Amino acid sequence: MKQFFKDFKTFLQRGNVIDLAVAFVVGSAFSAIVTSLVKNIVMPPIGLVLGKVDFSNLFLVLHEGKTPGPYLTLAAAEKAGAVTWNYGLFIMSIISFLIIAFVIFLLVHSINRLYPKPAVPVSSKDCPFCATSIPLSATRCPNCTSQLTS
Repeated sequence: MKQFFKDFKTFLQRGNVIDLAVAFVVGSAFSAIVTSLVKNIVMPPIGLVLGKVDFSNLFLVLHEGKTPGPYLTLAAAEKAGAVTWNYGLFIMSIISFLIIAFVIFLLVHSINRLYPKPAVPVSSKDCPFCATSIPLSATRCPNCTSQLTS
């Protein structure tokens, strides 16, 4: 049993586990910020342009609740116990996902630009007589049959 806890402690002290935990916490906080951005900043102007549509209240009643509809808001439908299909919230989630994916793309793209590109090994050279590509170890060009110097 002692060995189990010792192995568990070693596992927790590895850098990648701690990095993963920190990334998870930061990602959760970032997700909350993006959700708020979409709900409070992005969607109201889009809803206004589309004719004063409130995406958080776009739903379809699949089964009425204790009190019959129509329900003016999603909260009223949920209070009545109606089964709803909340496609407006789904649209907001898709927009949140796209924003998060775009920010992660920009972050990864920026980080990748910091690292030097790996050198591509040279495996061929150009023939000085006919300008075709030939192997580095060639002593005669296979295209023009010219003798090559090292």
